[in-house]
Amino acid sequence: MKLTSSSFSDMQKIPDDYAFCVAHPREYAANSNNINPDLAWSDLPAATKSLALICHDPDVPSKPDDVNKEGRTIPANLPRINFYHWLLVDLPADAASIKRGEFSTGVTPRGKSGPRGPRGARQGLNTYTEWFAGDQDMEGNYFGYDGPCPPSNDSIVHHYIFTLYALDVEKCGVSGDFTADDLRKAIAGHVLGEAKLTGLYSLNRQPEDLM
Repeated sequence: MKLTSSSFSDMQKIPDDYAFCVAHPREYAANSNNINPDLAWSDLPAATKSLALICHDPDVPSKPDDVNKEGRTIPANLPRINFYHWLLVDLPADAASIKRGEFSTGVTPRGKSGPRGPRGARQGLNTYTEWFAGDQDMEGNYFGYDGPCPPSNDSIVHHYIFTLYALDVEKCGVSGDFTADDLRKAIAGHVLGEAKLTGLYSLNRQPEDLM
């Protein structure tokens, strides 16, 4: 299996259009265009009945103490955790490639609707649902794609891993407002193959050569 995009190449910088946030001269970040990248795949296993997609960032600080704090830097050796940016299931095996902006255009305060998505697909809750919990202006259920917005003072570049799964079932065994844990449990034992595409993103204004 192979997963590609004309929006960015593997292990290269994700352009700002596909991010949730961009660097800002006075604030730690500003909203970006938050467009989903185009994605294309090839060489699916012959028995594939549907496709599922997970996009996650494994580089999120495990402690929020220093996040976006003036005069502080998040150290590279801080343990990191996963942040999920997109959960997508029930794309048919013969589905056409995902178009740029087909599933997301712009930042939607309180989150885009779901779980139903374009083309009869379903989308799960991304981790912005948890991140914005308690925020009076942004709190809500965030379905579908919402792009990168790493801490502006992080000392490492974040990796955004798009993983496409070829499944042996037509419908993924998740229901309701499903999460990444729900999706991973549901596809266990049903994966015929997978392919990955990784993009890089940083809001750190200091080093020009982070990527």
